[in-house]
Amino acid sequence: MLTAADFGAIWLTIKLAAIVTLILLLVGTPIAWWLARTRSWWKGPVGAVVALPIVLPPTVLGFYLLLVMGPNGAVGQFTQWAGIGLLPFTFWGLVIASVFYSLPFVVQPIQNAFEALGDRPLEAAATLGARPIDAFFSVAVPLAKPGFLTASVLGFAHTVGEFGVVLMIGGNIPDKTRVVSVQIYDHVEALEYTQAHWLAGGMVIFSFLVLLALYTLNPTGKKK
Repeated sequence: MLTAADFGAIWLTIKLAAIVTLILLLVGTPIAWWLARTRSWWKGPVGAVVALPIVLPPTVLGFYLLLVMGPNGAVGQFTQWAGIGLLPFTFWGLVIASVFYSLPFVVQPIQNAFEALGDRPLEAAATLGARPIDAFFSVAVPLAKPGFLTASVLGFAHTVGEFGVVLMIGGNIPDKTRVVSVQIYDHVEALEYTQAHWLAGGMVIFSFLVLLALYTLNPTGKKK
């Protein structure tokens, strides 16, 4: 059966994934819009940077984030100067690391949805007197709803499944940074296979339900 520590890890994981997904939607939407609309030479380099976490080993990303947010890093020195303290091995350090790690899983679906719109809906809105910002919120965002749905589901699920990045940045502190993936690792290390089965099985079911929701609820690709 699940222990109190297991439930604590589950709650922390859900909390982390929800906050990260919200931040990613707020931060990733303008990035996706710019990538979908720009003709700048910078589109390639920026797109490559956004997609880096897909191919980069999580421990590599975690290592460099640890250096940047550490006492000698630029971010670490700023947070210490601001009286915030150091971010590594804290919940908010996990949030920042998870935002970087899950960024492409939110930006790319939204970017694809914006690119699929084409220019006609926005041009039609402009002829009716809509300002660019009005056209974005009243035309582009509603039409790109499937992309936002996909981005939300993938961003949440990808954050839930993190291991390498969270272990590098957050360590293994109960009720502060110990998420489900780390808790499973702890159970296996202690040869507590029954408890590991409960959590791992729950992750399998969760992953299946996420994919089921993605393919069932997302209208993209359905025949009319």
